[in-house]
Amino acid sequence: MITGSFLVFAMVVVGGITRLTGSGLSMVDWNPIIGAIPPMGQDAWLDAFNRYQESPQFKMVNYQFTLDDFKSIFWWEYIHRLLGRLIGLVFFIPFVYFLIKNWLSKPLIKKCLVMFLLGGLQGLLGWYMVKSGLVNNPNVSHFRLAIHLLTATILFGYILWVALDVLWPNTQKVNGIITVRRMARGLLLLLLIQIIFGAFVAGLKAGLVYNTFPKMGSYWVADGVTALTPLWKNFTEGLAGVQFAHRYLAYAVACLAIVIATMSHRLPLDRSQSWSVNVLLCLVAMQFVLGVFTLVYAVPIILGVLHQAFGLLLFGSVVAFNQRITNTQP
Repeated sequence: MITGSFLVFAMVVVGGITRLTGSGLSMVDWNPIIGAIPPMGQDAWLDAFNRYQESPQFKMVNYQFTLDDFKSIFWWEYIHRLLGRLIGLVFFIPFVYFLIKNWLSKPLIKKCLVMFLLGGLQGLLGWYMVKSGLVNNPNVSHFRLAIHLLTATILFGYILWVALDVLWPNTQKVNGIITVRRMARGLLLLLLIQIIFGAFVAGLKAGLVYNTFPKMGSYWVADGVTALTPLWKNFTEGLAGVQFAHRYLAYAVACLAIVIATMSHRLPLDRSQSWSVNVLLCLVAMQFVLGVFTLVYAVPIILGVLHQAFGLLLFGSVVAFNQRITNTQP
């Protein structure tokens, strides 16, 4: 399961590279079986390129592309999809073997089936997202991008939680853990909301405006934040609005993490719990700094990828801390 969670993490990182390099619309078909084999030979590559030339991205953005240019974006999307298939095999083959050996308990079998369902849903949502950029607009829907990223994040967190349950099923009794547990669950929910807004920022390319920190240009709240009507639309479709939400949710995440860490250090936690909350706090700091640099430098590929990767690592650390204190008796 740890291997599976690592592969999901790798898939999200490659997905970030695919998005930032504009590679996500290079494969205009979805063939779950045949699509596992890349074009073999010049004729196959020309056929794939000809199909790509019918897409809005080629006609409106990459009309100057040669076959070699096409290959450079094709491979990132191919690797992204291949990782999805590999994750399925990594789960399916051991799962069947363990079933035959009768090594899995009934509760664990149910949890593994949930993983399969989430993995399959993730693949469908990935194509649903890509399809939105193959009709008229050479950009995928930021709403579909958010759903795709959110599902991947939940899958990663669920696998990690189940794996930790197997490794560390129980912990000792800790008085005063209930308040920290509630706050940790709140942090988990807050992070999921932050990830949604991160996808909105990415999908709308809202990281390319107001590239200053801590203010948005000369103001704490830029005029563009409330430019659209009705007001709520600014935080779902407005560049300034979604960036504003993403900025201030980052402050909320950091503050709540500091409060949780402060309260946790006053409790007699075991080694794994103390380690998990310390890692959480370090990752919050690193992710915050990465977010600032990514914004100020207008989202260069390397910083954009690192920001997404550390965001998932941070989510994983919050999942781990929640798992450790959920199994703790109050």
